[in-house]
Amino acid sequence: MSASDCSIRVFVYGTLLRGQPNHRLLKGAVFIGDARTEARFELVDLGPFPAMTGGGVTRVVGELYVVDASTLSALDRLEGHPRFYRRQRIRVENAGAAYAYLVTAEQARGLPVIASGDWRQQQKEKCS
Repeated sequence: MSASDCSIRVFVYGTLLRGQPNHRLLKGAVFIGDARTEARFELVDLGPFPAMTGGGVTRVVGELYVVDASTLSALDRLEGHPRFYRRQRIRVENAGAAYAYLVTAEQARGLPVIASGDWRQQQKEKCS
């Protein structure tokens, strides 16, 4: 990523994490580190991937990246922004603001909640 690119901080928490199937889309991104949201969200299980929604009390576990505009566009396509997920600014614990992809409370209603807020942990528990 060159200095002339517009860089955007993005928090990821599901299939975009390292070792997950869609991580390849972050190939050119700068990994800032492991991160957690503030305790204002809920993570739900959609089967092959999770969804985060506002209004909960969970700290969602994920990773923080700096991406350029073309990577952000690719992420928007993957996440179906703004038709399915909506890219929104959130607060990341000890790291300030970043964008994340969220669903509405209406979309999340009735889905199984991932109480730990940790998609990787949920995947391990499903496999054991």
